[in-house]
Amino acid sequence: MRHVPLGPAGALSSNIIAGMMRIHDKSDQEIRDLYQAARTAGISFFDHADIYGGERHLCERRFSEALQLTPSDREEIILQTKTGIITGDPYFDSSYEHIISSVEHSLQALSTDYIDVLLIHRPDALVEPDEVARAFDELESSGKVRAFGVSNHTPRQIDLLKTAVRQPIVANQVQLSLTHSAIIAQGIASNMVGQPDSVTLDGGGIVDYCRINGITLQAWSPFQKGAAPGVLFDEAAYPELNAELHRLAARYGVTALAVATAWITRHPAGMQVVLGTTTPHRVRDAALGSDLPLTRREWYGLFQAAGHHVP
Repeated sequence: MRHVPLGPAGALSSNIIAGMMRIHDKSDQEIRDLYQAARTAGISFFDHADIYGGERHLCERRFSEALQLTPSDREEIILQTKTGIITGDPYFDSSYEHIISSVEHSLQALSTDYIDVLLIHRPDALVEPDEVARAFDELESSGKVRAFGVSNHTPRQIDLLKTAVRQPIVANQVQLSLTHSAIIAQGIASNMVGQPDSVTLDGGGIVDYCRINGITLQAWSPFQKGAAPGVLFDEAAYPELNAELHRLAARYGVTALAVATAWITRHPAGMQVVLGTTTPHRVRDAALGSDLPLTRREWYGLFQAAGHHVP
């Protein structure tokens, strides 16, 4: 398992993250099996959000109830959670009151004294950077949160937060897969008239911005086939991509899942891949892509097979 820095001066952490978004209806034993598969594969990073599970903080609570981690167990892993999405209506809330309240409930649900990383889940058009800064300062000084980041934010939205927030933004969790890769494709197709990939959709090159500023990119839905639900593997719409995935899987002695993982981890930005599966063997398969040495020719070949243009 390869490890990457978390943030500009952060400790090394596994470049594969076990996402806990779908554990709400799993039994205690199923959650323990999933956790053990991740730990055995070398994964030490577990991702949550206050909205996961339908009922607020449900997945966080199921994680804690099933695992009953000892203090020493807890020290060996990184727990990340997110806040800012209000379901139902819906709307976004990055106010001081909401951030503080959400973290207090996350700490209780997770049965822990501290959260390693807290992310603002979605950009809030009504954000007041001073309020976010006040919440972050209070959470840091009390020892309740050790590091802070964002999710789905553009470069300018991060810059806006940084006008008041003094803590480093250590991570930005964004959607990325071989077939949902505009944040990478737009740089490759830059200045190519008539190419859809050349259109800048993220407010100014989020991948390069994060590399310049030492912000770790975390790829969510790393196997999603696009904007629609479903995974890309053996999808009829991507015959060339799946043929290339299986060819490389045979070459490296892994599964297509590992190759699709490696397409993200191979990028020099040092990205982390956030898995969403609750199936232990898929966690193990994906983890084999943590440090798979794809060549440039193979990496670009997968990119082209996914339907992207290389000038």
